[in-house]
Amino acid sequence: MTNKRIKIRTIANFSAIITGIIFLFLSTQNIVAQETGITKNKKQPSGKIINQVVAVVGNNVILKSEIANQYLSYRMQGSIQGTESDVKCDILESLLYQKLMVAQAQFDSLTVDETQVQGELERRLSTFINQFGSQERMEKYYGKTLSQIKSELHDIVENQLLAQQVQRKIIGDVTVTPSEIQQFYKNMPKDSIPLIKTEYVIRQIVREPPVSIKEKLRIKKELLELRKRILNGESFATLAVLYSEDPGSAKKGGELGFYGHGQLYPAFEAAAYKLKPGEISDVVETKAGYHIIQMIAKKGDYINVRHILLIPKVSPIALQEAKHKLDSVAKLIREDSLTFDKAVIEFSQGKEKNNGGYLINPQTGGVEFEGEQLSPQVSFTINNMKPGTISNPEPFKTEEQKEAYRILYLAKKIPPHRANLKLDYSKIEQWALLNKQQKAIDNWINDKARKTYIRIIPAYQTCHFKHHWVTNTNKKKNNKN
Repeated sequence: MTNKRIKIRTIANFSAIITGIIFLFLSTQNIVAQETGITKNKKQPSGKIINQVVAVVGNNVILKSEIANQYLSYRMQGSIQGTESDVKCDILESLLYQKLMVAQAQFDSLTVDETQVQGELERRLSTFINQFGSQERMEKYYGKTLSQIKSELHDIVENQLLAQQVQRKIIGDVTVTPSEIQQFYKNMPKDSIPLIKTEYVIRQIVREPPVSIKEKLRIKKELLELRKRILNGESFATLAVLYSEDPGSAKKGGELGFYGHGQLYPAFEAAAYKLKPGEISDVVETKAGYHIIQMIAKKGDYINVRHILLIPKVSPIALQEAKHKLDSVAKLIREDSLTFDKAVIEFSQGKEKNNGGYLINPQTGGVEFEGEQLSPQVSFTINNMKPGTISNPEPFKTEEQKEAYRILYLAKKIPPHRANLKLDYSKIEQWALLNKQQKAIDNWINDKARKTYIRIIPAYQTCHFKHHWVTNTNKKKNNKN
């Protein structure tokens, strides 16, 4: 179990793990304070050790509080496996790897642009604020101002970005050949081959009725009236809360948080980057609808803006026409007068038209879905369908929240089975790639650990580490200390 946890942490979920640590870093500080001798709002006696250094990697230290933070986060999530000492040893090894990457980044003179750090901080804090509901609630919960929180997290984020650069260099050129994939599968112990749950392959034909010119003009007029009210002194944020149809940002006064180039709709981005702080754009059209935008701040290549989004509505008549069209198409397919493939090409208006109408699993990039990976609506529709059958037309909303109709085709229903090359080649390919990447990381760690000054306090030298962090040379240095 120890090796498995380290493998997952170093490759697949490295970024996600760090993000979770950052979020829990603040919420667990009071508990950690008790473990490390730090007490909130209480001045320590002179000379008392506030926080113990557990390990040193190059010029970087690992504190007892870092281990305690992660351990508490796992405990709070109920994800602890093994004894407390074993889990903390696993955590220390993960931190040793992170610090070793930072040390390598420093040796290679790698840097992270401050605007990138600030942008990443802003995006993550925006996520935290969204989870709490407001900045004020977050500040009250942690007992810190937003600027204090940002200050405490700055170095953590900077080191993570440096470490990511190094990890990308380690595994960036690693690939697997078909023969390696077959050999990887052949070498898997039979009783260790994963059990694949029931999977579904689904295709769809979409009819997305156009919005009338009259409706578009109505929306533009409404936005221009809101813009005029703002220019006359009303609060952009208040009007965003009242009128914006972007559910994610409306409750935050329309604020999006910091984004860089290429992360927003092109038309939205082009208009936003031209604005000065406080300035408001004209009406901007994107795939999502129509917007007015207000610049909040610019930091290097990153911008933070507010917007009000209004989405034009499709007329009920147009929606009924789309439904009737799909009724006719479904009838032709059921009568074998039209193949589903041809129907997709001739009649579908969805983005999946160019790939045969297949739904793509955003978690895997493949066409197979496990039951829990499907949306509730799709899951309900296909629940009683047999492979090779199609549904009746059903209403749904596109990714841009536009009203449309579709028919679903259950192309395959793959029963539970042990993974095999015939049915699960793409999965096995990914496993083989991760395994090869892990070996590249293992080799890199073993090589760099021998060349880097690493010191671990005696209390943790009894850990059963996967890698040889303290070499004979380093042990001699440690003994002298």
